[in-house]
Amino acid sequence: MTGVIAPGGPGSSPGGPGAASGGPDESVPDTSATAPRTPPTAPRTPPDGPGTAPRRRGRPPRTESADTRDRILDAAREEFSERGYDKTSVRGIAKSAGVDSALVHHYFGTKEQVFEAAVEVAFAPVLKGREAVLDAPLEEVGERMTRMILGLWENPVTRTPLLAIIRSAVNNETAAGVFRRLVAGQLLRRIAGRLDLPDAELRAELAAAQLVGIAMVRYVIKVEPLASADAEQIVQRVAPVVQGHLTGR
Repeated sequence: MTGVIAPGGPGSSPGGPGAASGGPDESVPDTSATAPRTPPTAPRTPPDGPGTAPRRRGRPPRTESADTRDRILDAAREEFSERGYDKTSVRGIAKSAGVDSALVHHYFGTKEQVFEAAVEVAFAPVLKGREAVLDAPLEEVGERMTRMILGLWENPVTRTPLLAIIRSAVNNETAAGVFRRLVAGQLLRRIAGRLDLPDAELRAELAAAQLVGIAMVRYVIKVEPLASADAEQIVQRVAPVVQGHLTGR
């Protein structure tokens, strides 16, 4: 590849008095023999090293997006748990997550939609464990349902988001509506579907009310001695009552 000839080299017309007659300009020294050649332009190496394509602008990578979304959900559960639905704001969730409010709206939309997403995550263990309840013999559904629900409250990891749901649902109709849609649609209606009785939905709701009431008194209000009672003892006492709501005459 031929290099670029520096100005003043052969064939160039530097101008000046000698240029009109074609003779050399004695006032300007001839540097063509000593002028360095400009090397060809080398291809730019990306900052991350050879062979690495430069990062494209636009949406963040999928893994980064997932991390951001999870961080927002974690912050939302904490905010709803500590402040309740009414006092929680999208701006507060964003601040707690260390992101801009626009990102919260981008991933989830409104505050109600953020709450619904947080509820779904909190209820994920219920949704995963519901098959063990639904597939059980009908006479064992009461005990399995009791163990599953109380087991979630006994686990500190799942207790915090459940507290956020209960506290928000008690104080705000919007939050209560989200809670009803999820619980009724994902669990109670399927349990009622197994009961060959005319009041099946009422029975399933009474069973759920029994367990929600126990959870409120034991884990939210913390009334003694129920708050400190052995979990297995509670299961043994409550499970027959839940079963009676479902299949009793």
